[in-house]
Amino acid sequence: MEKSQVEEAITLLRSRLCDPLFIFSLFPNSTDSNYSKLKFIISGSVTEACNNSVLLLGPRGCGKTAVLELVLKDLLDEYPDMISVFHVKMTADVPVSRLLQIKLNGLLHSDDNCAIKEIARQLCTEHQLMFSKMASFDDNTQFMIAMLRECGLAHKTIVFVLDEFDLFAQGKQRLLYSLLDAMQSVTSQAVVIGISCRLDADQLLEKRVRSRFSHRKLLFCPPSKEEFERLLEDVLSLPENSGLPQSYVVQFNKELHKILADNKVEEIIDTLLSSDSTVYQLMRFLFSAVSSMNLKTGFLSIENLKAAFVGMNRQPKIEFLKDCSVLELYILVCMKRLEVREQSSYNFNSIIKEYKNIHDSFQTIDYYARSVCLRAFEHLIQYELILYTDSRGYNQSIEFRPVKLLISPYELQQGLKLNESCPYDFVLQCAATSTSTASGIDASSSSCNPKVRFSITEVAQNPVFLEKLRAQVLVS
Repeated sequence: MEKSQVEEAITLLRSRLCDPLFIFSLFPNSTDSNYSKLKFIISGSVTEACNNSVLLLGPRGCGKTAVLELVLKDLLDEYPDMISVFHVKMTADVPVSRLLQIKLNGLLHSDDNCAIKEIARQLCTEHQLMFSKMASFDDNTQFMIAMLRECGLAHKTIVFVLDEFDLFAQGKQRLLYSLLDAMQSVTSQAVVIGISCRLDADQLLEKRVRSRFSHRKLLFCPPSKEEFERLLEDVLSLPENSGLPQSYVVQFNKELHKILADNKVEEIIDTLLSSDSTVYQLMRFLFSAVSSMNLKTGFLSIENLKAAFVGMNRQPKIEFLKDCSVLELYILVCMKRLEVREQSSYNFNSIIKEYKNIHDSFQTIDYYARSVCLRAFEHLIQYELILYTDSRGYNQSIEFRPVKLLISPYELQQGLKLNESCPYDFVLQCAATSTSTASGIDASSSSCNPKVRFSITEVAQNPVFLEKLRAQVLVS
């Protein structure tokens, strides 16, 4: 397989994955789809010269903005001289071809005066008028009303897109009131579209604003597993008219079908859906898999999907625990043992006391001086595995400030398993102490109890039992 052909195929797949309009155009456009409903609402304003308002609600990454851009793109192709779009955006910039946009940043232009001024500036730019920076809020509002009236008389629909709609519903909501009140006139012809990840965004509106809103809401949900799998196949399949050799396209699609039918790939997809089922997460996953394709074979493999999944589910805390020293592991386990005993507040002195109890109980070889333990304790704080619980103890000694553990029992358990420097008896000793504590036996007397020693030795000779004990180190 020629290297240039494989690189061309990878470039084609990457361009697909980076194009939200292409991704959401693959979904079926039935009459019940949000695409059809939204297109019906906007096209009704264009053809019937009426005003409308609608909210697009749903979690981030489920395609609210992408579907809206797809609808506007199709409507601009159908009515090129009858639509002007003003994109009032409160977050990152998303380019939309052939659309006139007003871009606002949530940190810089979140107040109503800046928003209405930006709308007036964009209206002036569109119609080649002089914009005055000194105009007041009322002046800009009157100018916007006049422009709405003129566009309505010219049978031209203006579409206002308010991204992060809930941020506009803060404060006095003068922008929303002015915009919706201007749409009450029979001469105006506009559509206000709000986009928000808050399902209660309409409940944030004041009474005067709510009475002028049409209360149309479209709920966007992540795709189902069937849609997810169908989208996966449609995106990764090479088209026959791609310009690539026909034999390579047929073989590539054949290998793709084999991979998608594998049970391992199905497990990866199920795990991916259980953590994040948004389309954005799927595109990230597929982009990483395509980028790691083998240029020699020229085909996507299961190893590429596994590597992409592992790369997206990296756990930095577990990776740091793999490189921790034995003393740092002792400190973390001591803190977890204190939490298991429901000790709500503890400091370095409490941890050292617990560390000494472990040493006295099991007579471990690894015992370090207090000063060395303090340096290891500061190292864990530096890497944010431990956090001070007080905010007023800056003048207090480190040894007396209360702390808490920032890693979960699962993360600590996995870190102990993966750490190569973790001693063999370390996990066993902690598990034995937890077992003896749970059964009512004092951990401090376990070193003198030959029966307990015998059971520990017996357990150490059973690898299955040992694995269970490793899994219960911090749980019990």
